[in-house]
Amino acid sequence: MLTFLGFAMVITFMFLIMTKRLSALIALIIVPILFALFGGFAPKIGPMMLEGITKLAPTGVMLMFAILYFALMIDSGLFDPAVRKILKMVKGDPLKISVGTAVLALVVSLDGDGATTYMICVAAMLPLYSRVGMSPRIMAGLIILAGGVMNMTPWGGPTARAASALHVDPSDIFVPMIPAMLAGVFAILAIAYLYGKRERARLGELHLHGDEVDHSEISVSQFPDARRPKLIWFNGALTLALMGTLIAGLLPLPVLFMVAFSIAMIVNYPCLQQQKDRVAAHAGSVLAVVGLIFAAGIFTGILSGTGMVDAMSKSLLAVIPEALGPYLAVITALVSMPFTFFMSNDAFYYGVLPVLAEAASHYGITAVEMARASIVGQPVHLLSPLVPSTYLLVALAGIEFGDHQRFTLKWAVLVCLCIMFAALLMGIFPLFSTL
Repeated sequence: MLTFLGFAMVITFMFLIMTKRLSALIALIIVPILFALFGGFAPKIGPMMLEGITKLAPTGVMLMFAILYFALMIDSGLFDPAVRKILKMVKGDPLKISVGTAVLALVVSLDGDGATTYMICVAAMLPLYSRVGMSPRIMAGLIILAGGVMNMTPWGGPTARAASALHVDPSDIFVPMIPAMLAGVFAILAIAYLYGKRERARLGELHLHGDEVDHSEISVSQFPDARRPKLIWFNGALTLALMGTLIAGLLPLPVLFMVAFSIAMIVNYPCLQQQKDRVAAHAGSVLAVVGLIFAAGIFTGILSGTGMVDAMSKSLLAVIPEALGPYLAVITALVSMPFTFFMSNDAFYYGVLPVLAEAASHYGITAVEMARASIVGQPVHLLSPLVPSTYLLVALAGIEFGDHQRFTLKWAVLVCLCIMFAALLMGIFPLFSTL
């Protein structure tokens, strides 16, 4: 009965959000409550939901302040010099333009917001591609590949979903994955170099009129009044200190971002009204993400509290060949590519991953290792027709969605495989469990 209820609940949830009958936020709350009532768990629903929300509270706090912090850094102009330097260097050389596109996208996508990354990068690079005669498909492909790797940061979404679904610390997922992510970054830069060489051979290096254009006023900040160019060294040092303490694990992730955000806000915007304006400008992004995390607390709380996830994992164990069980981490990494392509991140991380993780636990594979494996497929996920921001990218670039998929998908799979092999070589998650 519990197995049937569990799978029915997951399938119903996935169906409702994939067919757009309900938003993920509402489905995460309503669907598990209805199934728990149907299963006769009415007296225990309240405590189960509260326990799930309590476990996810640190993740929600971390996401809230991480999004605000990086939004603040972009608003203040921290990344403007890097963007200006990239644009100044690329000029009319297709090789430099291609590599510059990848570097620019990696820098700008640090805030975890795909739509913002696409608008800034396309606005900066598309005129260069048009003037030189390079294909905008290369630009769109490199931008979305960079966004896929940077989407694996805790504030990007998938890592937070995996952490909340399996009740593990996001920093325990992210920090060990940094070397593997760097492997993905090197793969993207290699792809950019390959296409740059090819385009340079086809077009040559052009000396464009207007190469002497002044880039000093170019900014990725959408709020000119919020720029703080005189504080760029302070903001850079603060961000480096934040990243250093994050990797070192000196303080819990939520506390780190709360402290860093508070310092950045006081120094950059000492006026109370300015502080209110900065928070209000990004409140929509924060609410959308944090609301989803707390709603997920109800879903995972009921899924585990009723015993559904245990029953589902036992059923899964019964059908998985014994020989494949120890390889569940690698299997999860591989299936994360097609699964997150054909279904939303919410459906995969809240519906599929908990069952896989519970089954893997019987073979000695920990929840945090499964969480790390589950985020490997993100570069492929962003090419899914279920990702709204991808439509924005192809519209801005002026290309067809199908052409974008055909051009980029093979490279996205390659980047995912590079990340996976790097993770296996470094023992970030196991190829084979010996237990």
